[in-house]
Amino acid sequence: MRAIVIEKCCKAEELHVCEIPVPEVRPGWVLIKVHAAGLNHSEALLRMYEADNEYINTPVVPGIECVGEVADPSDSHLTKGDKVIALMGGMGRSFNGSYAEYALLPEKNVFRINSNLDWVSLAAVPETYYTAYGSLFECLRLTKDDTLLVRGATSTVGQAAIQLAKAIGSQVIATGRRKSSFAMLQSIGADYCLIDDGVLSSAPYGQELPRPNKILELVGPKTLRDSLLTVSRPGYVCNTGILGNVFTVEHFDPIKYIPNGVFLTGFYSNYPTQPNIDGLFNLINRSGIQPLYNRVFTLDEITQAHSLLEAGGAGGKIILQIW
Repeated sequence: MRAIVIEKCCKAEELHVCEIPVPEVRPGWVLIKVHAAGLNHSEALLRMYEADNEYINTPVVPGIECVGEVADPSDSHLTKGDKVIALMGGMGRSFNGSYAEYALLPEKNVFRINSNLDWVSLAAVPETYYTAYGSLFECLRLTKDDTLLVRGATSTVGQAAIQLAKAIGSQVIATGRRKSSFAMLQSIGADYCLIDDGVLSSAPYGQELPRPNKILELVGPKTLRDSLLTVSRPGYVCNTGILGNVFTVEHFDPIKYIPNGVFLTGFYSNYPTQPNIDGLFNLINRSGIQPLYNRVFTLDEITQAHSLLEAGGAGGKIILQIW
């Protein structure tokens, strides 16, 4: 089969299609015919910095998510031909992932879905929309009566969160660093847009701009304290992203750091479940959500795809179309 294989840290220009054997099925694992895969920044980091570390099982086919159909269910609960998504749990790092025509994946990573979306649109969903869905509904317990602020709204997860929140009737405030992004954010459902200057807590909240009672924090520890000060009381903040490239809060004192009446939670997407995946697709199907993506590449165009991924210039999700 055709696949992309990483043997060591390398440049995007060094990626190329090679031929490797179709994986042999074994108990507890499912063989997937991969139709398309969403690309993620973590895969660029793997290629640039991580592949030489012992915890990466090189040579490895990268890719932490994919969509496709079951080619061989082995001893799993799935059946041949099932439409499925797969994500996380070691894909593309501990074992071969989705940059290939077939992927052999643990049963726990594979989820049957009900969807009429085309394969490319479907490939925009797994990691991005699951992360947004889990953050909003598992952690923030979002309802139609809430006002949600999405901090880092121009990111792929931020855009997905806006769509999902509007689908249930929530009011949405979206933040970005440039006014030029406001028209796009409003087109996908944002009711209000704010420039994020790092101090949203001092914005003129009132009748024309409601104060949010729930915040999805995608910038991360860099602005987390300000988000905790921004939200109303009682209020909820879910830290999911690290777009600010600050990964921890130094000298964290929860008593002084978290204001009275504010609840802080975080979402970690490494352990998806079938009920959550069902809930996500039920909402997408019921609301007619069109998953967002920006560029589509083939396996033969992997260098162009990874160069764009590394530069962060896609302006949205990048899809690798395989079949």
